[in-house]
Amino acid sequence: MNFNTRAGLFALTLLAASGLTGCGGGGATMEARSTTTGQELMDLDQAYKSGIITEKEYESKKKEIMKSK
Repeated sequence: MNFNTRAGLFALTLLAASGLTGCGGGGATMEARSTTTGQELMDLDQAYKSGIITEKEYESKKKEIMKSK
Protein backbone atom coordinates (compact mmCIF):
# COMPACT_ATOMS: atom_id res chain seq x y z
CA MET A 1 0.00 0.00 0.00
CA ASN A 2 1.53 3.29 -0.98
CA PHE A 3 1.71 6.48 1.08
CA ASN A 4 -1.19 8.23 -0.70
CA THR A 5 -3.51 5.27 -0.13
CA ARG A 6 -2.59 5.07 3.55
CA ALA A 7 -2.98 8.83 3.97
CA GLY A 8 -6.39 8.69 2.29
CA LEU A 9 -7.56 5.85 4.52
CA PHE A 10 -6.30 7.68 7.59
CA ALA A 11 -8.14 10.85 6.56
CA LEU A 12 -11.32 8.88 5.88
CA THR A 13 -11.06 7.20 9.30
CA LEU A 14 -10.63 10.55 11.04
CA LEU A 15 -13.58 12.01 9.15
CA ALA A 16 -15.81 9.09 10.10
CA ALA A 17 -14.72 9.23 13.74
CA SER A 18 -15.31 12.97 14.00
CA GLY A 19 -18.82 12.50 12.61
CA LEU A 20 -19.63 9.96 15.30
CA THR A 21 -18.60 12.19 18.17
CA GLY A 22 -21.58 14.45 17.51
CA CYS A 23 -24.07 11.65 18.09
CA GLY A 24 -25.39 12.19 21.58
CA GLY A 25 -28.78 10.55 21.55
CA GLY A 26 -30.89 13.47 20.44
CA GLY A 27 -30.83 15.44 23.67
CA ALA A 28 -31.82 12.60 25.96
CA THR A 29 -30.80 13.06 29.55
CA MET A 30 -29.54 10.45 31.93
CA GLU A 31 -29.74 10.63 35.68
CA ALA A 32 -26.91 9.13 37.67
CA ARG A 33 -27.32 8.25 41.30
CA SER A 34 -24.31 8.80 43.50
CA THR A 35 -25.81 7.25 46.63
CA THR A 36 -27.22 3.82 47.32
CA THR A 37 -30.83 3.20 48.22
CA GLY A 38 -29.73 2.14 51.70
CA GLN A 39 -27.80 5.36 52.24
CA GLU A 40 -30.76 7.45 51.08
CA LEU A 41 -33.05 5.61 53.50
CA MET A 42 -30.59 6.08 56.38
CA ASP A 43 -30.27 9.80 55.60
CA LEU A 44 -34.05 10.09 55.42
CA ASP A 45 -34.43 8.29 58.76
CA GLN A 46 -31.89 10.60 60.37
CA ALA A 47 -33.73 13.67 59.04
CA TYR A 48 -36.99 12.35 60.49
CA LYS A 49 -35.48 11.47 63.88
CA SER A 50 -33.83 14.89 64.05
CA GLY A 51 -37.17 16.60 63.47
CA ILE A 52 -36.13 18.11 60.13
CA ILE A 53 -39.04 16.48 58.30
CA THR A 54 -42.50 15.36 59.40
CA GLU A 55 -43.75 11.78 59.53
CA LYS A 56 -45.88 12.47 56.46
CA GLU A 57 -42.85 13.79 54.54
CA TYR A 58 -40.81 10.82 55.75
CA GLU A 59 -43.34 8.25 54.53
CA SER A 60 -43.83 10.02 51.20
CA LYS A 61 -40.10 10.27 50.47
CA LYS A 62 -39.53 6.68 51.62
CA LYS A 63 -42.08 5.44 49.08
CA GLU A 64 -40.45 7.57 46.39
CA ILE A 65 -37.00 6.14 47.16
CA MET A 66 -38.27 2.56 47.18
CA LYS A 67 -40.12 3.09 43.90
CA SER A 68 -37.02 4.48 42.15
CA LYS A 69 -35.05 1.31 42.92
